[in-house]
Amino acid sequence: MILYLHGFRSSPNSFKARLLAARLAELGRADEWCCPMLPVSPFETVALVESLVAAAGAGHDTTRDTKHGTKNDPSGVTVIGSSLGGYFATYLAEKHGWPAVLLNPAVVPQRDLSAYLGEQPLWHGGGSIVVEPHHLDELRALSVTAITRPERYYLLAATGDEVLDYREMLAHYPGARTTLIEGSDHAISEFADYLDDVLAFCDAWHEEPPAPREAA
Repeated sequence: MILYLHGFRSSPNSFKARLLAARLAELGRADEWCCPMLPVSPFETVALVESLVAAAGAGHDTTRDTKHGTKNDPSGVTVIGSSLGGYFATYLAEKHGWPAVLLNPAVVPQRDLSAYLGEQPLWHGGGSIVVEPHHLDELRALSVTAITRPERYYLLAATGDEVLDYREMLAHYPGARTTLIEGSDHAISEFADYLDDVLAFCDAWHEEPPAPREAA
């Protein structure tokens, strides 16, 4: 399962989500794609994601030590998070041991979104959400102070991000595989150029390990 978590005020109709969905369909892999509309509540978002993974039967074995598992752990889930979705992806990666791709991820959204309390229009399809103070408290509760196993992460950060500071992203994901995009913007308008890199990272985590060689 490739699980895409969209950003604040966004939706499954975001252009990055549509590009990824189309690419997987071209490869005959549309059944791997999952991109839900996320609730405004961070706690409800996490619960929704975990329920979708459980329903798909692709959850990680929670009895295992997720900090010390092998790279070829066949959990079957990779999470891709854009902006605020990257914050959720980081929390879920740490909790469940899932690999994560982060696209201009939010690092301190409880700070950044404090200016967006109240009713906020959605970017796609009309409608709105209402951001309440307790949502900021929920974000704070999901904070990951420091990541473990940086090889679990692939960070794409744009120096031209007009919404979030790419330097905070670099500092928060030390040792992670990183593509630093000179210029660009928060949406990563050139995302089509990185589709295959993102999918290659997802696939590398779920390859079957090679069979053991027989002793001579």
